[in-house]
Parts: sequence; structure tokens; C-alpha cells
Amino acid sequence: MPIVESNYKPPFQFRNGFIGTVYSGLIRKVNGVEQIRERIETRDQDFLDLDWSYAEAKSDAVIILLHGLEGHAQRPYITGTAKLFNQNGIDAVSVNFRGCSGEDNRFYHSYHSGATNDLDDVIQHCIQNKNYSRIYIKGISLGGNITLKYLGEEREIPKQIKSAISISVPVHLIGSARELHMPKNAAFAIRFRKHLVDKLKVKIKNFPEHITQEEILSIKTLRDFDEVYTSKAHGFKDAQDYYEQCSSLQFLNAIEVPTLVINALNDSFLSPECYPIKEAKVNRNLHLEMPKFGGHVGFIQPGNFYYNENRALDFVTQISK
Repeated sequence: MPIVESNYKPPFQFRNGFIGTVYSGLIRKVNGVEQIRERIETRDQDFLDLDWSYAEAKSDAVIILLHGLEGHAQRPYITGTAKLFNQNGIDAVSVNFRGCSGEDNRFYHSYHSGATNDLDDVIQHCIQNKNYSRIYIKGISLGGNITLKYLGEEREIPKQIKSAISISVPVHLIGSARELHMPKNAAFAIRFRKHLVDKLKVKIKNFPEHITQEEILSIKTLRDFDEVYTSKAHGFKDAQDYYEQCSSLQFLNAIEVPTLVINALNDSFLSPECYPIKEAKVNRNLHLEMPKFGGHVGFIQPGNFYYNENRALDFVTQISK
């Protein structure tokens, strides 16, 4: 599929990737989204908290929204999309990954960039218990990697899944990890590490047999966290093994569902390998858009909704025609 030409033109002050990223993540507000929480059981007897918002009229369509690292279903980049789709006749289910809904999950393991079984559980719930006949998926950052990996894995994709959108996706986790450890991203890396370590301090109280205080104190970087916790808790040999197995880049050629990937060229979290031009050119189902601006999950646009949200709605609408 040819590369999609982008017409995104942000207000001048938001052409700076850092400013766009920070404003969208910390300052933006989305009002008027009423969410109703539902807890479902996962296949391994853990739980997921789902936050539902609905179109005015009964709908047979739903969009599944997946947040990024240490996000949750109330983040503006989630509620903005939910609100836009609700206003256009499509229900939204905003997924809180394990341990991200305000309550720790039941097990020592939680969520990570390649945890696609939880997404599959949500999809099956939407089909079997909610009777949706049209399902769309939109993943942000880490959630985008999960979306792409799920679609390209060796599994039977339900016919109800009509299209997907992934935004600001680190499809090459090793490269993205390298970028996050550079000085330009120090403020973001420190913030992520603090949130992750704080959660691990809760884990040590409930699962003292799995980790020691000394190991927690040894975590100085995000890669350290993946060495000490993510890889070991989820069955990988080490952080490198985790990154290699869970990068969605290797799964893109197998995607058979119409999928849009939007990665801004000034996204400081993404390495050159995170722009899968070669893969998009050979897979007619993979649409790659690379705006010059946008930062990481920025894409600020005048009005109530951001560029990536409007593009997501346009994309699923076009596919449905």
C-alpha cells in the first residue's frame, strides 16, 4: 500500500514535538464523556476493568481503545476518541490494562507491550456477550504495538473486526527503548520509571517471594525495569528477549485487516526503525501516515478533537463504505 500523504498542519506553537507531547498529555481536557465501568475475568483468572461510553442510539459497532504505558481509560487521548465516535453512532470501550484502573491486579505479572491475550479477551467479550457485529480497534503507543502484534500473529482474526488504527507506535521496541534513554527524553523517562517503580513497590508487599527490595533499588532506568520486572514476570529471558519477541514490526506483513498507522516524524520516542515504510509498501492492508509534526500522541488541532481522532473516524468510515 502506498504511503499515505498527510495533511496535518498544527498551530505554529505546537510544531515543536516536546510542546505538543506535553500539552496533549498533561494539559488537554475532554469533558462530557460518561463512562460506565465493567469488570471482566481474563482467561487466566485475573480481571480487566473496561470503561464504556455509548452512542445516543443503540449501535452494532464499537471501538476498542487501548492506552499507552502507564496510562488509563480516562486519559484525554482515550476519552477524546470515545467522545468523537459516540457522537457518530459508535460505542466505545476503553480498556484499562492490568493494574491501571486504580486497583492492582491479582497476580505478580501484569501487562506489557506484547500482551495480546487480554485484547483477545476483550474482543471475545464484545462479540459473545455484547453482540457487536462491527469492531474497530485503536491503540495508542504501547497499546498500538499490542494492536498491530495481535492482528499479525498466527491466530484467526474474528470477522467482526473491520479495521484498526495505531498511533505513535514503537513498532521496534529496541530502537524505541534506545531513544527513550537519550537525554532529549530524560523528563519522560524519569516520569515513566517513577510510576512503574511505585507500582512495583505494591507488588513486593503482595509477592515478596518474587522480588527483593534490593532489586527494586537497582532500577535506575526504564531498561532496568524491564530487566528486573517485565521480562522475568512475563516469561522472557531478559529485556532484550522481551523487546525482540514483542516488537510488532515483525508481524506487519501478516496483517490482513485494513490498518492505519500514524507516526509523526518529530516523535522523540521513535527510532528510524519505527517507520515501517518497506512493510507498508508491500502490504495492501497497511496504511502508513508520517506527518512532519505531531510529537508523541500530540496531533493538536483547533476544535474539540485532535487530528489523529478525526483521522481514525475517517478511516473506519471509508473502510465501511
